[in-house]
Amino acid sequence: METYTLLREFADSWALLALFLCFLVVVIYTFRRSSKTLHRQSAEIPFRHEDAPASETESGGS
Repeated sequence: METYTLLREFADSWALLALFLCFLVVVIYTFRRSSKTLHRQSAEIPFRHEDAPASETESGGS
């Protein structure tokens, strides 16, 4: 069996299955319940200092 044929057969079967399983793991990891607060905090970053600029202690200044 040629190398190309062997690699193509592997890519058509097991590699496709492995990539699909990785995709499912990423989707399930993203939508887990315990990450709700983390995603909410990340979504509110642009609105955190809407009325005034951040102070030096909040912005991480030295």
